[in-house]
Amino acid sequence: MFLVPGLVAVAVLLGYVLGGRLRRFENLRINRWGLAITGAVLTAIVNLFPALSIGPIPDTIAGPVLLALSYFLLAVFLLSNRWIPAGYVMIAGLLLNLVVVVANGGMPVRAEAITTAGGNPAVLQDATVGKHHLMSGDDVLWHLGDVIGVPEPIGVVLSPGDVLLYGGMVYSIVQIMRGRRRENPRPLALWFPGYRGKHAPEYWRMPIRYRHPDPAEAESSGTEP
Repeated sequence: MFLVPGLVAVAVLLGYVLGGRLRRFENLRINRWGLAITGAVLTAIVNLFPALSIGPIPDTIAGPVLLALSYFLLAVFLLSNRWIPAGYVMIAGLLLNLVVVVANGGMPVRAEAITTAGGNPAVLQDATVGKHHLMSGDDVLWHLGDVIGVPEPIGVVLSPGDVLLYGGMVYSIVQIMRGRRRENPRPLALWFPGYRGKHAPEYWRMPIRYRHPDPAEAESSGTEP
């Protein structure tokens, strides 16, 4: 649960060590950020409520479906912002996770990986709910499942997709802090316009359909003497 916040903290620390600054995030213009929020909320729901059922839909179906939907939304978000550092790497990680979850009705977990991480495989074997299940001979593409055990004190089990996703996230944060990124080539989204920080000009914080032309561009237009 604390893996992602820990990786973000490490990335920020590394960014400062390499001469980066967090204020460079103020100039980062993100498209479709609503997809990222929705995907993150769905991920939190399936992690906090593994036995969640939705009406007549049992938890054995609702969990994997919500998990796959969260991967899909996050992949679309990153695809819309593929210009950020390691964008394609994170997209690849999400798609790998999405494929194995859809193919197996959930994420298969290798028993040896659980043991390496300090857990007990019997707990997952006895579980009848949740988005994960103990890997068996019926699982396909099992190499893409949770097969990488990280020992204590971290004590987590990861998939190859997780490694790409989290590694790309750390690299992206560090590079953005160092100012080593491309500019967003796309216009602001109509439904979810990007936030430019509290010091941004007022016209950047308005919905794009109500926005006036950039005053600086307006003053520089026309015929120069």
